[in-house]
Amino acid sequence: MFGLGVMELALIIGALVLLFGAKRIPLIARGLGEGIRNFRTSIKDEEKDVGELEDGSDGPRRLNE
Repeated sequence: MFGLGVMELALIIGALVLLFGAKRIPLIARGLGEGIRNFRTSIKDEEKDVGELEDGSDGPRRLNE
């Protein structure tokens, strides 16, 4: 996993606890997870919208046609 050993991971986790405190780490992780989830959802929605436009369904319509 990225070439990190157990000691390196323990050092990173220890530094995070010292910087942010034990109470704030779950809040930060939850916010990061929600952000990633929202990003993935928006990407899927955009892909679906692009697919619908390529199929010709529900695309923008002109009034003069």
